[in-house]
Amino acid sequence: MTVEGSPDRFTETRPMEYSGQNQTTTQAKCCSPSLKVFIGLLAFCFFTKSLTGAYTKSTISQIERRFEIPSSTVGIIDGSFEMGNLLVITVVSYFGAKFHRPKIIGAGVLLMGIGTLIMALPHFIMSRYMYDTAAAHTNDPANFTMSSTFSSDTQNTVQQLVSGCLKGEVESSPTWVIVLFGNILRGIGEAGIGPLGMSFIDDYARPGNSAFYIGCLHTFGVIGPIFGYSLGSLCASLYVDIGLVDQESVTITPQDSRWVGAWWLGYVVSGLLTLLAALPLWFLPRALPENPQTSKAYHPSNEHKHTLSITEIAKDFWPSIKHLLTNRIYLLYLVSSVLAFNAFAITITYTPKYLEQQFGQSASKTNFLIGVISIPAVALGMFVSGWIMKRFKLGLLGSARLVFFTSVTSLVCIIPYFALSCENIDVAGVTVPYQRSIELQDISCDLLNSCNADCGCPDFLWDPVCGQNGVTYISPCHAGCNSSWGTRQNMTFHGCTCIQSWGLTSGNSSAVLGQCPRESSCTKMFYIYLALQSLAFFVYCLGTVPFFLISLRYCLICGIPAPICFGALIDMTCLKWGQNKCGGRGACRMYDIETFRYLFLGLVSSLQAFSYTLLWIFTTQIKRKVQNDEQMSKDIELQYPVLCDTEQENYVK
Repeated sequence: MTVEGSPDRFTETRPMEYSGQNQTTTQAKCCSPSLKVFIGLLAFCFFTKSLTGAYTKSTISQIERRFEIPSSTVGIIDGSFEMGNLLVITVVSYFGAKFHRPKIIGAGVLLMGIGTLIMALPHFIMSRYMYDTAAAHTNDPANFTMSSTFSSDTQNTVQQLVSGCLKGEVESSPTWVIVLFGNILRGIGEAGIGPLGMSFIDDYARPGNSAFYIGCLHTFGVIGPIFGYSLGSLCASLYVDIGLVDQESVTITPQDSRWVGAWWLGYVVSGLLTLLAALPLWFLPRALPENPQTSKAYHPSNEHKHTLSITEIAKDFWPSIKHLLTNRIYLLYLVSSVLAFNAFAITITYTPKYLEQQFGQSASKTNFLIGVISIPAVALGMFVSGWIMKRFKLGLLGSARLVFFTSVTSLVCIIPYFALSCENIDVAGVTVPYQRSIELQDISCDLLNSCNADCGCPDFLWDPVCGQNGVTYISPCHAGCNSSWGTRQNMTFHGCTCIQSWGLTSGNSSAVLGQCPRESSCTKMFYIYLALQSLAFFVYCLGTVPFFLISLRYCLICGIPAPICFGALIDMTCLKWGQNKCGGRGACRMYDIETFRYLFLGLVSSLQAFSYTLLWIFTTQIKRKVQNDEQMSKDIELQYPVLCDTEQENYVK
């Protein structure tokens, strides 16, 4: 990128000295890549890694259902990226800056690509996705009695599944560990991209333009999630075993809690893109041509004159760590950053799942709208943040004040979220009684009632049907239906005794496949929530570049405990669990969305409030330090005026 009011920063280089030939400046200029080339390649790396990261967030619910695991386990998978990052980030950031940074970044991007492809591997070694459905037992469109047949077929299916687990015919190994391992590799590979890339830009960019370049870089990086969530939306709309099964035989829709999209497809696409991004970095030189306009005492090009050994580099490693950990102001900011990052990790990890459960939206629609509404607001906020730093030339104190102001403002934007809610859907035996006359407080969690006691319905079954009374039943068996008509998604069930017990006549006691729709106001509140979230993201990201400038470019243990702990809290709100193929507890089919809402919003806002309190203390400490430094400078000028004038003249010269 060309600096305003000046020629290209690296158009003049020294003649190349070999074979006694006089190489022209033009030849050297053509052979030497400039800073803008490195920024362009690094921006593509940021694009691919952020695309994969966003796609991973969009597949949280898909992975949970495919592997029949609880949210706490999914939280471990999500947090494994930070775990891998934590393993090497300190070493890579410190030692990597002393060696060939472009190649180290390229090796990390290559490892990220391999890890991404490994995350898709379980799909190719697992059997086809199976889900319980009454439609599987009713392929004949003619009327038939199903109460006893349905029960016996279901019991036989369970026996076959359990037998398969014992015989090894059905996979019982935790194949989700492969996804975990791939995500760890992604975290290891990503560790050096940010710190080494930022330090490379800092070394070769003018101090006044460094913040602007970083803002532009992160803006390009935020474009990745737009494509990541869009890719997640596309893959979520496709059935997981696309190409292997007849799509017309699939009886569930993307709105169903059993639906699993083609989660693996996006990892293949993003993995190949990441591998492509790694290749050009291997052909960049260790250092760029020295620029006389760069007013920094240290030039990385001097590294060629004396290459330090590992021992010489390592001897200053632990003293540097000790110096950081004994800095009270830095520790205060570090704790504040940990809390803020964990709140942000909860937000970006579980927002798609929250919107799906709270407003009854499909994963495909949720991911698409997040990608086209919320993420552009983040990109715009980051770009404006870099412009603010360049325009007003904010120092350390100004940066801290900007971060505090934008953070508190974004916290205020969260308050209306608590009012944007929907009611739990009416599910017989779970949220409402089987009979209308029973009081709400007398509801028990028993899924069996006198109207379906003779049907022998298994408790684990989840194949919801919507009765004409507007109540959802967890299966046709639990609705007491004794006959059906049609096939697949067009199937209807009749003679449902539990619907009749609601007070309807026998002619109005039918049900159709799927849950009953939510109230129409849910969709309206869904769009209002997205609009407010976009505003909050924009305001929060206005402090992004200042945050990077006053931090160490990374935050240890940030984002690791939050997804895991919050995933366990989400599991506590589950009202109806599914069952995996081997008889154990599977993924949750229905949540108490009111409790879910208070946990999600309450925990995020509490972490942010505590973090911003520490940030305010940090800002006051910075202000006090700046005032003390200014007073000390004035005292020195009063005591040694001649010396100060001489140093100032030398500095100007």
